[in-house]
Amino acid sequence: MDRENQSVVTEFILIGFSSFPNLQVLLFLVFSITYLAILAGNSIIVTTIRCDSSLHIPMYFFLAMLSSSEICYTFTIVPNMLVNLLKEKATISSIGCATQMCLFLALAGTNCMLLTVMGFDRYVSICKPLHYPVLMNQRTCTELVIFSATTGFLFAVLMTILIFTLPFCGPNKIHHFFCDLAPLLQLACARNYMGEIVIFLICILMVVVSFFLILLSYILILNTILKIPNAEGKRKAFSTCASHLIVVVVHFGCASVIYLRPQSRYTLNEDMFISVTYTLVTPLLNPVVYSLRNKDVQVALKKSLGRSTCTWKI
Repeated sequence: MDRENQSVVTEFILIGFSSFPNLQVLLFLVFSITYLAILAGNSIIVTTIRCDSSLHIPMYFFLAMLSSSEICYTFTIVPNMLVNLLKEKATISSIGCATQMCLFLALAGTNCMLLTVMGFDRYVSICKPLHYPVLMNQRTCTELVIFSATTGFLFAVLMTILIFTLPFCGPNKIHHFFCDLAPLLQLACARNYMGEIVIFLICILMVVVSFFLILLSYILILNTILKIPNAEGKRKAFSTCASHLIVVVVHFGCASVIYLRPQSRYTLNEDMFISVTYTLVTPLLNPVVYSLRNKDVQVALKKSLGRSTCTWKI
């Protein structure tokens, strides 16, 4: 059929969990509770770090920025997903879809960069302790956060432009609960192989390069820790890294499965549940892991409950 005779898609239908009609109410309740827990947990982390002066150090500053990013990250997807679970037919405009994709990818990229920065912070703290106050001063920390956010948003804008310059003139059903890369690429009327290569390369830069830098940081950290003479010193050094490592493994594991594989291996149900993991479980994991494993945060949380004013300083 000639493209002139095809209608241009201005609205998409989000299939989401409609293939499980009997579970939609239950899913709504479970996802709602999880979302509230994400908001509460990450908000508590940010407030506690801001209110307790003993946590005004780079490691917790980056953690507060990560928690803030996670709140925004889930906000771009989860509220709309919850509303759609109660609808008979969930739709989203083309502009709304592009906006959601751009914000989601931007915040996901920012999270990748922040986790990389947190790995670098642990490297400097353990491997270069005498230079730590100079290297990780307030200005440097602020610049690293700005760099993380700027990089994430630039990559997201580029990928969104590449996706939405493709012609959408046929089916408009997105087999997902939000506007993600793979299901939208499948709906395009024509292939842009160069654009798809660029998108794949951007994903590699954001996921593989970030993970490689974190891995490199921890190889150097491990090498330093093994040289510590006493067992207590080794245990304390490992303890400061454990929480970050848990979040990194889950975050990058899910991202790799979704974004670093051939489009031909895209499967609806499998991807939907992996997507639930990185949109709900990973943001919830962040405050849970850091609050349960970090004694400084636990002590600060108890102290902050009796305070009414907060200050912010690294």
